[in-house]
Amino acid sequence: MLWKYRGVRIRPRMRNNVMITGTILFVPVFLLSMFFFWRDHLIQLDVVETVKHFEWNMSLIIKSVVCSVSIGIGSLYVAYLAFNGFYEKIKHRQMLARMIFSNKFYEKDSVKVKKLFSNDLGTKEKITYFPRMYYQVKNNHIYIRIAMDMSRFQNRFLDLGKDLENGLFCDLVNKEMEEGFVCFKLLYDVSKNRISIDEAVAKDGALPLMKHVSWKFDKLPHMLISGSTGGGKTYFMLTVIKACVGLGADVKILDPKNADLADLEKVLPKRVYSQKNGILMCLRKSVDGMMKRMDEMKKMPNYKTGENYAYLGLKPVFIFFDEYVAFMDLLDMKERNEALSYMKQLVMLGRQAGYFLVLGAQRPDAKYLADGIRDQFSFRVALGNMSDTGYGMMFGDVDKTFMEKDVKGRGYAYVGTGSILEFYSPIVPKGYDFMSSIKNALVGVEGAQATAVASGSESDQTASGGGVSEANDGTTTTPPC
Repeated sequence: MLWKYRGVRIRPRMRNNVMITGTILFVPVFLLSMFFFWRDHLIQLDVVETVKHFEWNMSLIIKSVVCSVSIGIGSLYVAYLAFNGFYEKIKHRQMLARMIFSNKFYEKDSVKVKKLFSNDLGTKEKITYFPRMYYQVKNNHIYIRIAMDMSRFQNRFLDLGKDLENGLFCDLVNKEMEEGFVCFKLLYDVSKNRISIDEAVAKDGALPLMKHVSWKFDKLPHMLISGSTGGGKTYFMLTVIKACVGLGADVKILDPKNADLADLEKVLPKRVYSQKNGILMCLRKSVDGMMKRMDEMKKMPNYKTGENYAYLGLKPVFIFFDEYVAFMDLLDMKERNEALSYMKQLVMLGRQAGYFLVLGAQRPDAKYLADGIRDQFSFRVALGNMSDTGYGMMFGDVDKTFMEKDVKGRGYAYVGTGSILEFYSPIVPKGYDFMSSIKNALVGVEGAQATAVASGSESDQTASGGGVSEANDGTTTTPPC
């Protein structure tokens, strides 16, 4: 390709981008307003007479200037509201230009120039090198491209990801090399990608949680959820439970605190466990069921090496375990080792058999997620404002600056891309009835299954022709058993 559009090139003059743009808009409005106040005087203007009989009309001068300045400022404010996206782009380009100057990513030299109104020579500093940096906004992403031109700044350009992420208040999604440029891809205005709870519908091994984020549980098995009190952890878990029930999955709830999730016993009877012995029994039976399913899968006629439960038409099993760390603290050493053994087997072997763990904890203590257990949770969400230690327990040692916002359901997530992204859980309307919605989802699934079974039985009867068929010679024959 001879030419490719890479965006708007960042120029030295753009370090004053906002002021220049504001001036270009303000000055014409100011002059037009001044003309409106002085139009009668300008139309009848006689220069000679004006000079002879000049008088300062202070009242008109003050009135015109004050009103014109107010109208100019008002026009700037209206333009800011109406074209906020355009303003943000101008501001971003200004920030990038200033970053280049503040980090001295340029070279300058003194050149000789003629002085104004004189033939004498003077010196002036001139920029001899300014990096080729391009800014582009596309599909709610910002692309920053910097030329790899073998300059002495090249290695520093490669490490600008975190500075761009924090400065532009975006999430760094990807960094890649393309045709002599390093391209930083950042997600812009993440909150606009938030979806409603009704849009969080699981299908084909994936559950959408934002417009650009889905939990692809067939590829990224097991979810770890943490959150401070009031951060939205419980609502988020209920949202995922509703989606899994609507998928027709076998859902099991473990709530050792006998709190919000335990209330689901009313709509999911015999699937909710809140006592210690019941929780351990559920974990044991889940491991036994997983092992049994894996053996049965290999005996199926359409079994193929490398394929998972979905390929064989089996439904997934989701085990929601809230307050996991609190539960482990209640156990003695023997029970704790037993529970950890079950957890390890589920997270290590569950993907192919379709057994998925969703773990919730206010603080994901490392001692209960050791031996590689945490790394098996391919999808991790931290909601609310957490400490640096808490983020470290969730995501490990990452080069990420975590910002705080007072928004319920907001946090950070690891979604298998290698980067930690700002995350907003699906919006739950005020007064939303989870009990009714989960019950309706369950009834809908059971009704669909009953219809499918009835339809299958009717098809079998039609295909068999009632067990009797008529031969060409008029006699009747009965098919063999």
